[in-house]
Amino acid sequence: MSRFIPALAAVAMIAPAALNAQDTSALARFESGTISDSYWSETAQLQLAFSQGVPWRVFTLSDPARLVLDFREVDWTGADAATLDQSEKIVALRMGAFRPGWSRLVAELAEPMQVAEAGLQINDDTGQAKLTLQLAPVDDAQFAQLSGMPFDPVWEIPLTAVQRAKEKSPDGKLTIMLDPGHGGIDPGAERGGLSEAALMLQVALELREVLLRTGNYDVVLTRSDDRFVSLEGRVAMAHETGADLLVSLHADALAQGVAHGASVYTLAEEASDAASAALAERHDRDDLLSGIDLSGTDDRVARVLMDLSRLDNTPRSQALAHHLVDGIRNALGHVHKRPQRQASFSVLKSADIPSVLIELGFLSTQQDLENLQDPVWRAGMAAGIRDGIDAWAIEDAALARLRRQ
Repeated sequence: MSRFIPALAAVAMIAPAALNAQDTSALARFESGTISDSYWSETAQLQLAFSQGVPWRVFTLSDPARLVLDFREVDWTGADAATLDQSEKIVALRMGAFRPGWSRLVAELAEPMQVAEAGLQINDDTGQAKLTLQLAPVDDAQFAQLSGMPFDPVWEIPLTAVQRAKEKSPDGKLTIMLDPGHGGIDPGAERGGLSEAALMLQVALELREVLLRTGNYDVVLTRSDDRFVSLEGRVAMAHETGADLLVSLHADALAQGVAHGASVYTLAEEASDAASAALAERHDRDDLLSGIDLSGTDDRVARVLMDLSRLDNTPRSQALAHHLVDGIRNALGHVHKRPQRQASFSVLKSADIPSVLIELGFLSTQQDLENLQDPVWRAGMAAGIRDGIDAWAIEDAALARLRRQ
């Protein structure tokens, strides 16, 4: 015996009340699934099986074309994107934690497609659930009309407003925002079963302890577990906590070529080189492929930047990058051959907070991959970053009276 709950539109939502016959407070487990193409039509079908029914919704986003499925919530342990995706209509697939209490699956579409049918079937005897969704091709105009983030107060998460920094604490400590890159549905670069998101979180937690032990800093993290935080949300968080500087931590991976060592990036509309431009594009694309609708975001951030002290802050960020490169080189003995670079990273777009992005190394280079897993090497990196921040803080305080008020 089973119940079938159909979706009524291309943007479909099943609110918690629709599953009131079942306890949905527990975490549903992913059990199996596939995305395949129809042999007799141009449609594609997605099927997912879960241990129980959960509230869910589906919608599409454009630029690039994506299908997004939200759940409250699913444990994706055992789900493999390569095994699930058997469709030529799907370019890339990812799933994982999105926000506290939320899980997400995002499929990047090879062509514009609409949700033609969708429904959740629940077995009354076992409680197990099966989600079936059919995608049908549409033209670009239809896709644009049908796409967009749906609004529903049951699901809506208030957007964090970008604010000016709070008043500084009277103890004179600087507040440092550490930003371990990626997380949750966005694992970042992956090699040998290791993800950039997990490695950077470990580095950030260790670096926080090193900085706190100096007694000179308060330290806040944009995330302290494996969860997704949008790039815009990271910038807003730095403002809300009154951060004096933001340090974003990453580790790249190259599809071709070999690179080794740490680099420190500051914001620039024009990248310092082609590799830096490509890196910034990859980081921002990861945010898009996690199901974020960035329509108008750059314009909104740009307006904020114009109201803030961008001209004063750029030299401060560049000075911070210079001291960090020196600190890392002194601690570890080497850095990348071009250690100080510029690129248009969204996470650095906070004009009144000195901001840098540190690429600690390359997961695609065996030595760097081993270094990132070595606690002794990570301790040296943390010490180098600490020393760089220490040197910058002394210099910045001495120059403070010369800056515009």
